[in-house]
Amino acid sequence: MNNKQTTDTIMMIRPFKFGFNASTSKDNVYQNSFKKGVTCDDVSEQAIVEFDRFVDLLKSAGVNVVEFRDNGTYETPDSIFPNNWISTHADGSIWLYPMCSANRRVERRQDIIDFLKNSFHVKNIFNNASVHELNNQFLEGTGSMVLDRENQVAYASLSQRTNCVLFKDWCKKMNFEPVFFQAQDSGKPIYHTNVLMSICQDMVFICLDAICEPNEKDKLLSFFHDTGKEIIDISKSQMNSFLGNVLELKNNDNEPILVMSSSAFNVLTVNQKVKMNKKYTIIHSSLKTIEYFGGGSARCMITELFLDSNYGPQLKYPILS
Repeated sequence: MNNKQTTDTIMMIRPFKFGFNASTSKDNVYQNSFKKGVTCDDVSEQAIVEFDRFVDLLKSAGVNVVEFRDNGTYETPDSIFPNNWISTHADGSIWLYPMCSANRRVERRQDIIDFLKNSFHVKNIFNNASVHELNNQFLEGTGSMVLDRENQVAYASLSQRTNCVLFKDWCKKMNFEPVFFQAQDSGKPIYHTNVLMSICQDMVFICLDAICEPNEKDKLLSFFHDTGKEIIDISKSQMNSFLGNVLELKNNDNEPILVMSSSAFNVLTVNQKVKMNKKYTIIHSSLKTIEYFGGGSARCMITELFLDSNYGPQLKYPILS
């Protein structure tokens, strides 16, 4: 299976002090604050356990994981979600993104960028993040944009964190067709597009009930049809269990893998499982602490690396602090 949509190499950040981020909770309805009797240390320790198990599962499935560690220099409770500040692309480009919450902006790390420049073929680095942050304009990576890389279509649910002007500018520079729409849950704009949809090689997972306008829903369905995607329509209840936050990867044998949390896996219907098992090996891991307090799941934890390696495809990447 050769395609432009998936990769077998990813980057992940092991958290240092993961926890509830009050700043991001203002528009993320999936976050929950600390329960009585639960300490910050308890949550942080459990998040590390969940992270390590997830990484081990991915490696066992044949995925190359470049693992960095949050070094604790700054207070970064959401550093476990690097896909919001960086993305990489097969044309050799790296994009750094403007973040809405000030305490997330310090997640952008020069040492990570330097590692990528030294280990992969990097042609361009696009970084106007700070300028856009000063203008209160945000575009939070592949949280804000769900990319159909093969067909060069980008999907975005507009929100405080997903600025339409920045989105269209990104699409123009990357030669993607922009498709934007409005989506809500609990009466609020959904904070990130990758909560409600995921584009795979042959399928799209999407909560159509969350799309506000019928004409926008029809437009999405038309794009899915034209690009040959089988639609897995998920309910709002399934979306709240992060079934929209899945990601297709491939292993070192070029076999397709569908990655999700156990919360998402446990709400799949029998019919959905039948359809998915025809295409993918499904792997899932419990991320309930990360989901409960962070409001993000499996896809949010993964930055896909589409850059060509300087050292060949079978490099065993070290764990980097």
